[in-house]
Formats: sequence, structure tokens, C-alpha cells
Amino acid sequence: MKNIIFALFISTLVLSACTEETSTNIIENEDIEALISSTIENAEKHDVSKFEEYELESVIDGDTIRIKYNGSSEKVRFLLVDTPETNHETLGEQPYGPEAKEFTKQLLAGQDTVYLEFDVSYRDKYKRLLAYIYTKEGISVQEQLLKNGLARVAYIYDPNTKHVDWFKSIQKTAQQSAIGIWSVEDYVTNRGYDKEAYYAITEKNKDDKKTENDKSITNNSSCVIKGNINSKGNKIYHMPGQRDYDNTIAEEMFCTEKEAEDGGFLPAKQ
Repeated sequence: MKNIIFALFISTLVLSACTEETSTNIIENEDIEALISSTIENAEKHDVSKFEEYELESVIDGDTIRIKYNGSSEKVRFLLVDTPETNHETLGEQPYGPEAKEFTKQLLAGQDTVYLEFDVSYRDKYKRLLAYIYTKEGISVQEQLLKNGLARVAYIYDPNTKHVDWFKSIQKTAQQSAIGIWSVEDYVTNRGYDKEAYYAITEKNKDDKKTENDKSITNNSSCVIKGNINSKGNKIYHMPGQRDYDNTIAEEMFCTEKEAEDGGFLPAKQ
């Protein structure tokens, strides 16, 4: 079900091919809602009874939330995953960044608390908390971001590698399905996301589609044989230059006489 939904999303990629710093809007909010509905229904539910529960304050980005931790408001960076940026000071907004944020936001909608599974180290060099995030129902947020092509496995630093093999296996399936961030070749790199590569490829796709459409129009313009069904039910085709050609209203157009005759039409006598 999810792959079908995403296949529809990917068909709209060319609409977002723009070199300006504007919102990509690749997936509409109602599409995210459908994806979330499918995710909640079908996602594996993990046992969170041994994890720590904290008050959820807000969703900052696709891979970052804010919680109430020991009486203080703190950022939590999702371990082992990286989603495209939405408002980075140097990178700006990246394709699929807003979609990843909206996905996380809607997946956690109505959740006043979240469950955190810590690894060995609790914080990164920026003093942010590091954790695996779960809903009350036991849905892994990282798992679903990866599964739906909205995040890559990244920032693998010892000793926090508990779920790296699990996450990589999920990512591999998303890559093979070419969904989300994996739908545009060379957009995902070992260093992050290459926005220029994304726009170059989507622009090329748009140009290729235009060329295809132009060819189709050219080919169709050569199909000038008019097929008409008269009042007696006779199927007649008219060639350009024949007496009644200009006055004939075509039920069908044909490119060759053989095509017309194969369709059951006979040549006009005049």
C-alpha cells in the first residue's frame, strides 16, 4: 500500500524542479496524512516498557524534537538517521526536508509523551540528547522515516551503533524501491544531500518529458485521415484533398490508409 502511494508521489517530482530557494512541496499534506494512516495501521509495534517516557514539546525537524528532560526543555537528535534540512543556516531547505518534518509531526500528533531508547552515549558534541524515538504504541519513528524514503542512515559513531544493522536493512529496501529521497539518482550522498544534483536531474526529466510530448504532437499532426460514420452507419475515411474532406467531422483520425481500413473504414469514392 505504502509503495503504491509513494509511486503516485514520485510522478510529481518534475513539478518541483526549480533552482530557486523555494519550498519543494513534493508531497502534499493530504498525501502525508494517507501515508501516516497506512503507517500507523501497518507498522511493527515494539515493546517500549523498558524505555524512558518524556513529555513531548515540539517537532523541530524530521530528525529532531524537543522534550521536557529532568525539568528542562531539551533537543533530542534521532540516532543513526539524517533527514533533509528545512531551514539550515547554510544549506537552506532541501528537497524532502519539509515532507520529512511533516511526516514526523503527524506521526507524533496527539502524543503528549514519547519513549526514548538511549544507546551508550546520551549526548553529542553539541550537547543534544541522542536517542531512538518511539510512540506510545511502540512505533519506531526512525524505522518509519527510513522505510518511507524520508531519511538516510548516517552519523554512525561508536559506541552508539545498537540499531545500525537493522536501520541499514530498512534503508536498502527503500533504495531498491526508489522511493522518496532515493527516487532521484545522486541526490543522497555520503556527505548528505546534493540539492544541485537533485535539481539538475529533475530539470532534465522535465526537459525529456517536454521533448517526448513535442514528438507526440508532431506524430499526431501527421495523422490527417478522417474517419466518419454516416447516417446509414457506414464507416468511411476521407483523405486530404478529397471533395468532402473539409466538411467531414471526424469520429476518428488515422495516420495511414491501412490503419483506417484495419479499423473497418472504407475509402470515400470522391
